Amino acid sequence: MSTGVASEADAPTAAPSPPVVGWATGPLGAVQTADREIARQTAVRARAVAAFAASRPASADRAQGQPGAMSADRWAARPEVLRGVSEWATPELALALNLTAQAAEALLERSLSLVHRLPGTLAALEAGVLHAGHLWHLLDKVAPITDDALRAAVEAELLAWMGRRATVTTPAQLGDKARRVLARRDAREAARRLARALRERGVYLRPERAEGMAALTVICTMPEAQALHRALAACAEALTDDPGDARTRGQKMVDCLLDLVLRPGENDLPPVQVLLTVVASVATLLGGDAPGEVDGQVVPAEMIRQLLQRLAGTAPAAHHTGTATGAAGAEKGPEAGCDLPWQAIEQYELERWWAEVEQRVLADALDGEPDRAPTPPPTADDSATLAGPAGPEAPVDSEGTAGAAPPLAPDTGAPPGDTGWWATADRAVDDAGAAIHAAQQALGHARRLVRTARTADAADEAAWAASPAGRVAAAPDALAALAAAADAQRAELARLLATTGGGGLADRPRLALTDALTGALVALTDLPGLRRAAHCGAPACRRRPQTCPHDLTGRPGLSAPGPTDGHRPGAALDRFVRARDRRCRFPGCRRRIPRGGELDHSRPWPAGPTSATNLTGYCTPDHRGRHQAPAWRHTLAPDGTLTVTTPTGLTATTTPPPY
Repeated sequence: MSTGVASEADAPTAAPSPPVVGWATGPLGAVQTADREIARQTAVRARAVAAFAASRPASADRAQGQPGAMSADRWAARPEVLRGVSEWATPELALALNLTAQAAEALLERSLSLVHRLPGTLAALEAGVLHAGHLWHLLDKVAPITDDALRAAVEAELLAWMGRRATVTTPAQLGDKARRVLARRDAREAARRLARALRERGVYLRPERAEGMAALTVICTMPEAQALHRALAACAEALTDDPGDARTRGQKMVDCLLDLVLRPGENDLPPVQVLLTVVASVATLLGGDAPGEVDGQVVPAEMIRQLLQRLAGTAPAAHHTGTATGAAGAEKGPEAGCDLPWQAIEQYELERWWAEVEQRVLADALDGEPDRAPTPPPTADDSATLAGPAGPEAPVDSEGTAGAAPPLAPDTGAPPGDTGWWATADRAVDDAGAAIHAAQQALGHARRLVRTARTADAADEAAWAASPAGRVAAAPDALAALAAAADAQRAELARLLATTGGGGLADRPRLALTDALTGALVALTDLPGLRRAAHCGAPACRRRPQTCPHDLTGRPGLSAPGPTDGHRPGAALDRFVRARDRRCRFPGCRRRIPRGGELDHSRPWPAGPTSATNLTGYCTPDHRGRHQAPAWRHTLAPDGTLTVTTPTGLTATTTPPPY
C-alpha cells in the first residue's frame, strides 16, 4: 500500500500556472508560492486518503442484517462514495490526524469525491488554477450529480469559465456560477438537493468562544425560518416599552423564544424538563471564582450559582459584595440580604463604585491625601506651569480648581489694535501658550482620575478579599474553603446537597472527592453518605468532632464502589464510572455517554469483574468499534488509562478527565 501511495504522490504533475494577476515580488510573491504549494499538497493528500480507503474495504465489516452491524438508518444516511469503505476506516484516520470522527469522515468523503468523481478539479488543484477555498462549491454542488456525463460536463464548463476569466475568481463567485449552471443543465438535481437538505432539518448546539455562552442553530426551510423569525420579532416588538429596559431587539427575541419554549404560559404545551450535568467545586458553590461545568462546557462561577439557585430554589452565596453605607432608613443594596439576580448585584456594585470615584474626584482626595484647598499651589505632578498668580478672577478648570490667568502678551511696542504681521504672530504665540496650558491641566486632571480609580479599585479588592467569598476563593482546598465560609454560606450549601430529585433537579446532588494533585475522582457520595462515614455507625451516636471519643479507624472510608455481581453494574457503580469518564473515552471523541448503557467491560464478563477498574464509558458508535473493528486493540489500566492501537500500529491513550 505504501508503495502505491508514494508513486501517486510523487507522480510528475504540470507546472503550477501563474496567478491571473501575475507573480508578485517580495513577501507577497512568497505568499502566492505557498498558496500554490498548499493547493498541490491538498491534492496529494486527497489521493493518499483515497488509497488508504481502498485498503479498508467494506467487505471486512459485518453485513447488513447480521448482529452488531451498522444500523439500517446509518447505512442509508451514509454518503454513496463511502459505501465501499469499511466504517472503521474513519476512526483510524481520526487517530492519525488528530481529528474528530465527523471531520475524519468528511475528509474521507471529500477525498474520494475528488479522486473518483471530480478528476478535473483535482488536476486544477494541482496546477494552481483552484485553491482549497474553491473546493467547497464544487464538492457541494457538482460532485453529488448522479449522471456521470452530466457531472463531467458541468465540471468542465466551470473550470473553463475560470480559465477564460483571466481575473480574480472568489469562492463566492464560483458558487454563484455553479448554481446557475446546475439550474440550467439539470433542474432535477437541484430538486434532489433540496430534498436532501430537508432531511437535514434539525436543531444543533455548539459552544461559543465566550465562556458560558452557546449558539443554538435551527436548520429549516426558508419559509419556516422566515415565519419563526418574524414571530419572534413581533413578540419582541409587542413588549411594553420600558425606559429602564436596555435590551436590544435581538436580546428580546431570545428571551421571547425561551418564554415560549420553556415557559409556555397559556398554551397547552407541557413544561420542559431537561437533564444537565453540573460540576462545581465546593469553593464555587460557596462564592469563589473557580468556574464550573455544564454538560462538559466551562461556565463562569456566578452562572453556576444562578443555575443551581433556579433549579434547587436556594439563594446564591454572596459574591463580591461590600457594606452599604447611608442614612438610617435609606434603601439598602444587595448585601442587605435581598434575593436579586447576579446582574442586578453587579450593576449595583458598579454604580456604588462610580459614586465613590465621583465623590473622591470632587473632593480632590488623591492617594489617601487630605482634602486640599480649592486653590492649590502648582505642582510638578500636574505638569502645569502657571504664567501668573491665581487671583480672585483666575479661571477655574473642570475640577473646580483655580488655575492661572492666560499668559500676558509680550510688550512688542506695537500700538493697540495693530493688525500687522507682528500682532498676528503675538496672538499665535498667546494661543499656543493657552493651548499648552489647557493641555497640561487636562493631563493633570487625567492623572488624578487614574490614581483615584486605582485607589478605589484596590480598596474594593481588599474589601472583597476580606469577605467570606474572598476567603473561600483563596482557600487551598475544600476543607479550608468550608472553614473560611460564613455560617449562611454553609447553610446554603447544606440545603443544596440535601435537595432530592424532582422539580428542576433530575437527581440528588453528589459530592465528588478528588485527588488534590491529579484531579482524579476518588469517591462519589452525597450528604447522607458523608454523614454516615463521619460516625461510628451506632444508632444512638450523635457524634460531634469536638467531643465524640469513638474510634473510627475500622470504619470504611470514602472510595469507589465495590464490584457488582452480574454483568450490569449497580446504580452506585454506574454513577461513579459515568462521573469519572464524563464523555466517551475513545481518543478524540467528545460525545456524551448515553444514559443507561455503553459501559464496556475491558475483560469480558464473567472472566473480568464488573468493577470500576474494568469498566470504560463509550458512545454507541465507538462501543461498537471496540468489539467489531478488525485488528483494533483497547487496553484499560487499573487507573482508568485507555490505550487504543490501530491495525497500522498507531497508538493513542486517554485518561479520565481531571476535575
